[in-house]
Amino acid sequence: MPGQGIVVVVSGPSGVGKSTLCNTIVAQVPQTMLSVSCTTRSPRPGERDGVEYCFVDPARFQAMVNDEAFVEWAEVYDHRYGTPKRPLVEAVNRGVNVLLDIDTQGAGQIMERFAGAVLVFVTPPSLDALKQRLDRRALDGPDAIRRRLRRAGEEIARFEDYHYLIRNEHLPQAAKELESILLAERARISRVNVDELVDSGLLEPSTMKEIVT
Repeated sequence: MPGQGIVVVVSGPSGVGKSTLCNTIVAQVPQTMLSVSCTTRSPRPGERDGVEYCFVDPARFQAMVNDEAFVEWAEVYDHRYGTPKRPLVEAVNRGVNVLLDIDTQGAGQIMERFAGAVLVFVTPPSLDALKQRLDRRALDGPDAIRRRLRRAGEEIARFEDYHYLIRNEHLPQAAKELESILLAERARISRVNVDELVDSGLLEPSTMKEIVT
C-alpha cells in the first residue's frame, strides 16, 4: 500500500550480531524502528523489559497465542518468542520501517502475512568465527554452544529462502549494506505513493487512474 513502511526481517545464527546490526540501522535511518519481541526466557544481564524483549511467563505467552496477538511466533532453544501484531501494523501504517530480529521459522510466517516484507539473512565469516563470538559472549556453556553451532548450520542452509545475504565480518560494512537494502526497497516503484505525486503536481490524475487500473 502507498505510504506504508517496510517490514524487514533480519535472520541469522545466534551470535552473528543481528541485534547490534539492527540497532545501528535504527540509529542511522529516520522513520525506522526495531520490533520488540515477547519471550518466555529470563532476561540476560543488562537486558531491560520492554527494550530488548518483553519478558512474559509461559501462561501469558500462550494466552497471547490464543488471542492471535502475534504475527509470528516460534519455539527456539526451549523458549518461545513472538512478534506482537498491533504495534507492528500500527507502525507500518504510519510509514515507519520496522526491523524484525527473528529466526527462520518466524521469517516464513511473516512472508505469509506481509507480501511486501523484505528478508535479509546475516552470516558470520565462518563457523569458527561464530564459535569464537559465542565463546567471547560467555552466555552459554560448552554444550549449549555446540547446540547453537549445530542449529547455525541448519539455519544457514536456508539462506536461499531470503532476498538478501549479508556477511557480517565488519559491522560498519554490514550496516552499510543493510541500510542500502532498506533505502533501495523503500524506493521501489511498487511502493511509490502515487497520491503524493499527484498532490505535488508531478503526475496527472488521469495517469494515476491508469496506474491503479
